[in-house]
Amino acid sequence: MTSIGRSTRPGAALRSGRVWRNFAHNQRAVPARWHRPRTEDELVAVVRRAVEEGLTVKAVGAGHSYSAVACTDGHLLDLSDYDRVLDHDRGTGEVTVQAGIPLWKLADELAARGRALEVLGDINVQSVAGAISTGTHGPGIRYANIASNVTGCRLVDGTGRIVDLRAGDDPGMLAAVRVGLGALGVLSTVTVRTVPAFNLHIAESAMRLDRLFAQLDELIDTTDHLGLFWFPGSDVVLVKQRMRTDEPARPRSRRDAWLADVVVDNHVLDLACTVASRFPQVARSIIAGASAKRPHEWVDRSDRVFCTPRTMRVLEMEYAIAREHFVEAFERLGRLVDRLGTPLPVPVEIRWTKGDDALLSHAHERDSVYVAAHVHHRQPYDQYFAGFEAIMDDFDGRPHWGKLHFQTAETLAPRYPRWDEFAVARHRLDPDGRFSNPYLDRVLGAPGRIGDGP
Repeated sequence: MTSIGRSTRPGAALRSGRVWRNFAHNQRAVPARWHRPRTEDELVAVVRRAVEEGLTVKAVGAGHSYSAVACTDGHLLDLSDYDRVLDHDRGTGEVTVQAGIPLWKLADELAARGRALEVLGDINVQSVAGAISTGTHGPGIRYANIASNVTGCRLVDGTGRIVDLRAGDDPGMLAAVRVGLGALGVLSTVTVRTVPAFNLHIAESAMRLDRLFAQLDELIDTTDHLGLFWFPGSDVVLVKQRMRTDEPARPRSRRDAWLADVVVDNHVLDLACTVASRFPQVARSIIAGASAKRPHEWVDRSDRVFCTPRTMRVLEMEYAIAREHFVEAFERLGRLVDRLGTPLPVPVEIRWTKGDDALLSHAHERDSVYVAAHVHHRQPYDQYFAGFEAIMDDFDGRPHWGKLHFQTAETLAPRYPRWDEFAVARHRLDPDGRFSNPYLDRVLGAPGRIGDGP
């Protein structure tokens, strides 16, 4: 079946026009039409126009995916102005928002109402739609991904029709949409469950690997939100322990936060990695210096502790595997780094999460550990990422939809127990592939087919 909206004329992809790029500049597209809607009616009008013209549609927020999940040569919907809070139910704590609202803005809006999301990831610039559609997660074995808190949504399907989904009315369809990769429709509004605002106490320290593994299960189970950073080749890991607390805020000074998060962790590391790309021996000094980070701690509003600025351009591959496989997978990752022999000055990030029921969630029906490998954008990544992915394959690893990976529908289908249910939902909401693109065709199969896996 030929995908709609793509010319078979040789060289069609080389047409000129305004270029859309993701934040890492490793993905780009030349859409035929650009739109910046402010209302749901405008969303509907764009999809219906695309139907008439036989073109595809993709919505973008912050463009914070490394994968090509948002690329389009058809109609591009920039949701930057589609970012309002529409309703706050004080009884249930649920908040309904336009899908383009960025997480940082939502956090501020919730704080003003005495509320918060129960968990956030490291980055807060993504749109709500982008975060839930790709399965964005935070740390903490008792907390599932952000999408697990979605209790309802409205989306525009492949015919331009509004579909209103509520957890109690059509839980199977909502479970598909929660991590929908943008393949099921354009999200218009999202209703999310929130919790009373809370502070987090964070303690950061360096720990030797042998000591870490001796107490790892205890750390995972007793720390509300545990995260690790390991510089490949080092025998030390940086440990971030975030605990919920009733303590009043004791934030870092603006100067200290700026020096640590912006200057050192971004600008200095970026410069050092740039130098190391030409002089690899410098990378060893970076690893040694970063691994010797001094302990420090503070207390602040939850979103300010969860999230940190990330301005250095890197490329990332992240996989989720079952919790019980972590130690073996980590040991194999260490052997891979030894075989490569190339210093890798950007750390591996490790976080544990609770399982959930979204059909294509990386943590579907299993408590998981997420392992994220990074390289500086100037550094080759093919051998490292290919080796990393081969390790994750042996543990039925599921790739993060917003990160780089080399999987296809055939390799992915056996890893998701309810894969065919998602295919049915896709066929129901978008039978003509209005929201498809080459990336989705690769990882989900061609639109209009049921059960693309083996």
